[in-house]
Amino acid sequence: MNLEAKLEAIEQDFMELEQKMADPEIASDPKNLHMLGKKHSQLEPVVLKYRDYKTMQARIEEARTLLRDGDAELEALAREELDELEPQVDGFTEELKLLLLPQDPNDEKSVVVEIRAGTGGEEAALFASDLYRMYNRYCERQRWRMEVIDFNETGIGGYKEIVFRIDSSGAYSKLKFESGVHRVQRVPVTEAGGRIHTSAATVAVLPEADDVEIDIRPEDLNIDTYRSSGAGGQHVNMTDSAVRITHLPTGIVVTCQDERSQIKNRAKAMTYLKTKLYDLEVQKQVSEQASERRGQIGSGDRSERIRTYNYPQNRITDHRINLTLYKLDSYLDGDLYEMMDAMTLADQTEKLQNLEA
Repeated sequence: MNLEAKLEAIEQDFMELEQKMADPEIASDPKNLHMLGKKHSQLEPVVLKYRDYKTMQARIEEARTLLRDGDAELEALAREELDELEPQVDGFTEELKLLLLPQDPNDEKSVVVEIRAGTGGEEAALFASDLYRMYNRYCERQRWRMEVIDFNETGIGGYKEIVFRIDSSGAYSKLKFESGVHRVQRVPVTEAGGRIHTSAATVAVLPEADDVEIDIRPEDLNIDTYRSSGAGGQHVNMTDSAVRITHLPTGIVVTCQDERSQIKNRAKAMTYLKTKLYDLEVQKQVSEQASERRGQIGSGDRSERIRTYNYPQNRITDHRINLTLYKLDSYLDGDLYEMMDAMTLADQTEKLQNLEA
């Protein structure tokens, strides 16, 4: 199917969606209406750009017709119109190709991020803490709201694991390429001999589930409370405010202990559980589609070593796109933009190659 045929089919789908959404029977079904509205909003930018493209092509054809009529005065106007419009055709075509790329339905969602220390003992936990601070600084630059859900601290300021939510539309589109194994090479503060060690932490970026996407039955849950733990400070209290929720059918366990209020911790834990269950479905789809993919960019493969952070050389390398930046200090301070833009471009390039294949 050529480009124009694909666009015609999308415009037809778009118009059919509008008719369905105007149907009183569908309008009275919130879940169905939400799903149709979501698809409508995804198609709208493509359809609007295609309609602009068709208008431009009609103006070009009209100008060419005037040239063939032989009227000298109109011919001058027609040539002026063509000089303005024809250079825009290639740009419109490229924009339409980009809009036609398969859209990740989760791109506009908020996220839950899990960081866990991997190989390397206490040094890996310290690196996990550094990664958490890096994402925290990035959120501050973006003016995104971040809230901790759960954590497991070590005695010298590291994290065996930390889970936090980033509440912002579009957070997943920016952070989805962060999932995987992050490796650090540096002299640990715990190393007296000054030798460079290698350790690792894993990052998982989970798109937050909408209420209409995940339906949890109360009888499938086991909920209990316990006393918050930690290295001290504001997180520790003397009441059983921490909440643990076990989803019996899957065995997934989530905890939340950041708030002093048991009610708030329970609400956060439920959001986390829905996100984990939604992610379970997403990962099934990723596994099913993996054999069809040419590359791993954006695949969400969390066992893959994706980056190396080399402190002595102030270097960060992404192994998926073979990009090395010598700005590790500013990167760890939340300046992730150059790497994120490169990852997005590489993903779009791969998808364009698949689209044109």
